[in-house]
Amino acid sequence: MKTDRQVEALLRELAPQVIGLLVRKHGQFDACEDAVQEALLSAAQQWPEQGVPDSPKSWLATVASRRLVDEWRSESARRRREENDALTDPVEPSTVSDSDDTLTVLFLCCHPSLSAPSQLALTLRAVGGLTTGEIANAFLVPESTLAQRISRAKQTIKKAGAEFVLPPSAELGERLRVVLQVLYLIFNEGYTTSGGPDLHRADLTAEAIRLTRLLRRLMPDEDEVTGLLALMLLTDARRAARAGDDGSLVPLAEQDRTRWNAETIDEGVSLVSEALEAGPVGPYQVQAAIAAVHSEAATAAGTDWPQILALYDVLEKVSPGPVVTLNRAVAVAEVNGPEAGLELLATLDDDSRMSQTHRLDSVRGHLLELAGDTGAAREAYLRAAGKTASEPERQYLARRAERLG
Repeated sequence: MKTDRQVEALLRELAPQVIGLLVRKHGQFDACEDAVQEALLSAAQQWPEQGVPDSPKSWLATVASRRLVDEWRSESARRRREENDALTDPVEPSTVSDSDDTLTVLFLCCHPSLSAPSQLALTLRAVGGLTTGEIANAFLVPESTLAQRISRAKQTIKKAGAEFVLPPSAELGERLRVVLQVLYLIFNEGYTTSGGPDLHRADLTAEAIRLTRLLRRLMPDEDEVTGLLALMLLTDARRAARAGDDGSLVPLAEQDRTRWNAETIDEGVSLVSEALEAGPVGPYQVQAAIAAVHSEAATAAGTDWPQILALYDVLEKVSPGPVVTLNRAVAVAEVNGPEAGLELLATLDDDSRMSQTHRLDSVRGHLLELAGDTGAAREAYLRAAGKTASEPERQYLARRAERLG
C-alpha cells in the first residue's frame, strides 16, 4: 500500500501524460485538462485506502474520459459529435500508449500568447499536478482568482489556435527559453516567497526541480536545461541554513555552511561542469557556475570573489539586465571596495524595472554599511523593509536598520 505522499508523487508524474493522452484522442485541451483534474482528485481520495490500480495511467484516463462524456452529455446537441466519438471509441487500458506527452503539455502551458502569471499557474496545474487551491496558496491569491486565471489561460490557448504538437524547430529555441523562465520563476517563488509569513516554500522548489529534471530527461542535449537544474540544486542546497529556528532570514555570509546539503552540491557542481564543457554558455549555466563558486567556499571569507566577478562580467554580456547589474555590484564591492559597488548601483536609480522591488535599496544599504555610512545605510534598509511583502525579509531589514541606530 502506497502512502499518501507516494500517491501524490505518482499523480504528479502521471498528470501531464494523461492530459496528453486525452488531448491527442479528443482535442480540446481545456476540457481534457479539467477532466484530468477531476480524475486526479478521485484518485487522491481512493488510492491511499483502496490501493493503486495495476495500471494507474489507464485508470486515470478512463475516469477522465467518463468525465468528458458526462460534460458533453450535459451540453446536449452542441456537443453531440464529440459525445458520439467518445462513446464509440472509449479509452481502454489496452489502448493506453506508453508514450509521454509531458514535454508537449509543458510547451503548450508556456505558450507565448499567455502572460507570465498565467504560464506559471497553468504549468503548475497541468504539468505539476497541483490543485488550484495549492497554487493559489503559493502565490497568495484567492482560489477564485487563480481559477479564473487558469480558465482564461486555457481559453487564450484555444483562441490562439495552438495545436498539441511540439513547436517547429525554428521556434523551439525561443519557446524553450520561455519554458525555462517559467520553471525558474516557480523555483524562485518557492525559494524566497514574494509575500506572506514564510521565507520559503519547499513544495514549490521541489516541484520546480522535479519538472526541470523531467525536462532534462526529455531534452538531454540542451545545455541550458542542465545549467538551470544545476542552478536550482546548488541554490536549494543552502535552504536549511537560510532560516533561523524562529524562521528568520539568515544571509549567505552568516549561514552555517555545515548545514548545506553536500550531496546536492556535488550533483550541482557535476552538472554545471558538464554543461560548461559542452559548448557556448547561456545565462543559467553562468549563474550555476557562480552558485558553484559560493558552494565550494568553506567560509564566507574564503569565497573567491574575483572569480565570481569575472563570471558576472560574462553574465552581463550573455544576458544583460538590472538584476545582473544589482548582483554584480555586490561582487564589485567585494573585489574593489564598497564605493565602487555603490557607483555601479547608481546606474540603476533611473531604471523603472527596479522601482517596485526592495532589492536595490537592500543592496544599497548593505554597501553603505560596508562603507561606514551608517545613517544612509539605515535609511536604505528602512526603505527596503517598506517595499517587501515577505514578512521574514521585512523583519530582517528592519533589524539591520535598528542595529545601526
